[in-house]
Amino acid sequence: MSGWTAAPGTDPVPWLLAGDDPSVRYLTLTDLVGMPADAPEVLAARHAIMTEGTVPRILAAQLDDGHWEGRDRFYTAKYRGTVWQLVILASLRADGSDPRVRAGCEAVLRDAQDLESGGFSVHRATRSGGGRHSSVIPCLTGNMVWSLIRLGMLDDPRVQRAVDWIATYQRFDDGDGDAPTGWPYDLSEPCWGRHTCHMGVVKALKALAEIPPDRRSPEVERTLADGAEFMLRHHVHKRSHDLATTSRPGWLRLGFPLMYQTDVLEVLGILTSLGYHDERMQEALDVVAGKADVNGRWTLESTFNDRFVVPIETKGEPSRWLTLQALQVLSAA
Repeated sequence: MSGWTAAPGTDPVPWLLAGDDPSVRYLTLTDLVGMPADAPEVLAARHAIMTEGTVPRILAAQLDDGHWEGRDRFYTAKYRGTVWQLVILASLRADGSDPRVRAGCEAVLRDAQDLESGGFSVHRATRSGGGRHSSVIPCLTGNMVWSLIRLGMLDDPRVQRAVDWIATYQRFDDGDGDAPTGWPYDLSEPCWGRHTCHMGVVKALKALAEIPPDRRSPEVERTLADGAEFMLRHHVHKRSHDLATTSRPGWLRLGFPLMYQTDVLEVLGILTSLGYHDERMQEALDVVAGKADVNGRWTLESTFNDRFVVPIETKGEPSRWLTLQALQVLSAA
């Protein structure tokens, strides 16, 4: 569907494998080369994720209570607080059974999850415990559900409550008709206005897509279908009521890792992982394919490196992470 193939002599796979990032090496071996999980090379790369490079450096900065940057700054310390480290650790395929990783998961469940609803809040409720009920937002809830599932906590009842929150409250309004009222829709106009925030939709889709197909409830399947149709109605990155206009130019600048933001590559990755092959994806696929350089590599165009605990790649230079993800998307498409 994408119409893209690497030019002769520009196979990027050897370059991906030659890098010093064990996470990229692991995913290249499994997703692109097709090696089985028990192959020696795969096992070695999987082990190295926890002992070499970015992951152990992030874990070394963790505080004794499982947080990064303090208990009350798990969200507001952008992008060094606890929720952001969990997003990065999950992206890098950190081992969720590691006690340090699990301590981070427990810290965010203890201090950010709203005890009443199961959603995730940007502030701690100092009196009642958990996250503040009035500060629950959809993009954070999606990010935390995705991270916790990827880190091995799908069966935890607290994570299941958060999954239910997404299936219950996530909306896909497109600016037509009256928006619903009441909690949580009255909390934040940017999150819950007449036109649903794209970032909230993308992170909700990303979270629920991480659930294995045979574990998805009818409510989860319905939410996935509604969310995918919302993004397809927008041709991934366009304004649905004016398809000649890009919603946000920043979505065309590819970055890794993404925090609450999104871009065309992330959205396409979610849609292709769900099995979508829709003509409304084609323009976004062409955008991604057109960003490959003469060596079949993709450049890091957007980054928060100056705000991360540990820098990840270099802006303006070829990115192994983006190249890996682009190849995954274009192959699936």
